[in-house]
Amino acid sequence: MRMTRQEFLAWPNKAITLLGMSGVGKTTLANRLPKSSWFHFSGDYRIGTRYLDEPILDNIKRQAMQVGFLRDLLRSDSIYISSNITVDNLAPIATFLGKIGRRDLGGLSVDEFKRRQRLHHAAEIGAMRDVPDFIVKAAEIYGYEHFINDAGGSVCELDDPLVEAGLAEHTLIIYLRPDARMEEQFIQRAIDNPKPIYYQEAFLDEQLARYLRESGLNSADDMDPDAFARWVFPALVEHRKPRYDAMVERYGYAVDARASEAVRTEADFIELIAGALD
Repeated sequence: MRMTRQEFLAWPNKAITLLGMSGVGKTTLANRLPKSSWFHFSGDYRIGTRYLDEPILDNIKRQAMQVGFLRDLLRSDSIYISSNITVDNLAPIATFLGKIGRRDLGGLSVDEFKRRQRLHHAAEIGAMRDVPDFIVKAAEIYGYEHFINDAGGSVCELDDPLVEAGLAEHTLIIYLRPDARMEEQFIQRAIDNPKPIYYQEAFLDEQLARYLRESGLNSADDMDPDAFARWVFPALVEHRKPRYDAMVERYGYAVDARASEAVRTEADFIELIAGALD
């Protein structure tokens, strides 16, 4: 969606998609908006509660069944297991995605990791295709004036024309572009606390082969899962940057992610977006 500053300011029912790497501040920015008038659609929350709910629970149950005490209670229906995913707590999704590497360190085989990655890819496509319907639901059912789509960090890697066309038709796409210092900060956070993440399969294959060569390992089964996650994250950032830029070039606008940190009110947010349209 393209519009001028004045068209945006006069838009009575604003619908915005925020793009950017995990850690760049999308959720923080969305949370600065008044919850009484803005419907906060979290792509990751939708993935975990709608599209990956059953695989996530199956993974948890599989682990619980390895504990004799819990196995007997589960088999007799004496207890049940559920995940408690919230917009601010997406740990069950990360636990399901996992990391590649040694089993004794909690790693997954390449085949199992890729299976889960494909499920996540399909789930993220489903979640983003749901955005137009949720814009209508937010207004007609819940009475929200405005809508913000807090998209996952990997949305630029979906390569799904229907997702991009749908987001572009129904929302104003805003990319939070980090400066070099901010990139260093969230890369350092990923190194300090490596988390499971989605990778495009071709990118993953290329980086795995490179890592094994450089580390002198024979197989991904010999890798320390955290070591690979730390090593690959800077390359992932560079891989995604031109993809974000391409989405902005085709459909949207970019704002300085550092400037978004100064947003404290709805008025600040509106002015930030209006400035990008200038």
